[in-house]
Amino acid sequence: MQLTDLTAVQLLDGYRKGEFGPVEATGQALERARRIQPEVNAFVRLLEEEAYARARESEERWRRGEPAGLLDGVPVTVKDILLLRGHPTLRGSKAVSERGRWDEDAPSVARLREHGAVFIGKTTTPEYGWKGVTDSPLSGVTRNPHAPSRTAGGSSGGSAAAVALGAGPLSLGTDGGGSIRIPAAFCGIFGLKPTYGRVPLYPASAFGTLAHVGPMTRDAADAALMLDVIGVPDPRDWSALPAPTRSFRAALDGGVHGLRMAYSPTLGGQVAVQPAVAAAVRRAVAGLADLGAYVEEADPDFSDPVEAFHTLWFAGAARVTGHLPPHLRKLLDPGLREICVPGARASALDYLAAVDVRMDLGRRMGLFHERYDLLLTPAMPLTAFEAGREVPPGSGLRRWTGWTPFTYPFNLTQQPAATVPVGTDDDGLPVGLQIVAARHRDDLVLRAAHALYGAELTLGGS
Repeated sequence: MQLTDLTAVQLLDGYRKGEFGPVEATGQALERARRIQPEVNAFVRLLEEEAYARARESEERWRRGEPAGLLDGVPVTVKDILLLRGHPTLRGSKAVSERGRWDEDAPSVARLREHGAVFIGKTTTPEYGWKGVTDSPLSGVTRNPHAPSRTAGGSSGGSAAAVALGAGPLSLGTDGGGSIRIPAAFCGIFGLKPTYGRVPLYPASAFGTLAHVGPMTRDAADAALMLDVIGVPDPRDWSALPAPTRSFRAALDGGVHGLRMAYSPTLGGQVAVQPAVAAAVRRAVAGLADLGAYVEEADPDFSDPVEAFHTLWFAGAARVTGHLPPHLRKLLDPGLREICVPGARASALDYLAAVDVRMDLGRRMGLFHERYDLLLTPAMPLTAFEAGREVPPGSGLRRWTGWTPFTYPFNLTQQPAATVPVGTDDDGLPVGLQIVAARHRDDLVLRAAHALYGAELTLGGS
């Protein structure tokens, strides 16, 4: 049996029934990771010795009928932005030294550890997670599992590729402007950016309250399970939300009957969408209507907030690199160096003006969700383009934000948003649908996505 094809829920069911164990599942996940690495480059390091040790401990607990938690024995990967105790977190940068104690877990990693997850590797990221594709001076180019000449997206591209290819069913990603949803769309997996604060973050991101931590998984059920584990407070994050009052898994089966959904195919004509992408998204939206949702075409009331996003994003980039001496700054990704220049020049008044845009956008979306439970859009207006480039060749675009206008607005508003794979283009490249809810309604996003999986309206079916 190929355990690499199973979801976390299916693995746990197999452990419970004694059909196989964590050691076998971990071994197959590691073997798959080793096999895909030369072509796809999803990992900065594999943790084989540690993974097998944790898997053996888990197997003994399952033998006694005493699993440690909700994810005991499930192979998991972690984006190399998040701290994992005992291993360097280099953030895709040659400017970060491996020397150090590395004796602390990020909050989400700590919760996974407490629940018995088996860490098999750290996944690739662009330097400091600054852009929507995954290549860095440290680890090179991460490639798309469906077509290695194409990008996996980013900045959680290594995590998306690992999950898509069976190197662990779960991965921790981060999303400051689309960095979970972009690679989920390009690689054909499920990715959730939860409400800001739902998953605590420590150390704090240089990109401030734009940055979210969330699950990247095979389907919505796995994401709900993972969110139940990682979506609890941690004292190191002052902005963390209180513990949820209900399990996200328990909310999955509510279905979509009667939910009010707005379908915005182009954000009011602001976005040019490839025809194959538009068609796949439209079919999925029609499927939700067939399942009983009330769907109408309607656009949220906002214009592209990219300039405000750039002010906040570029200032964050300048801040995270500002301490570096000249000889280390020379090692940075050239694009990162470029955006640090306007970021460093931004004044406090510029920053506050961008915050004003953000607050108004939040007001507009709050009112929008008085009428609609969910907003449906394409996750991306295009499918994966050539690997190793920040923008599609010939597009005339300067920065990565030019080709992902559906994602970063909802970092500004801190809303939950997910990518669901809903088909492919003529080249077999995945297409994603984005589902957005009001703040704190992560349950509705997961419910709608789960309904799509249950109705086999997603890439690969249920």
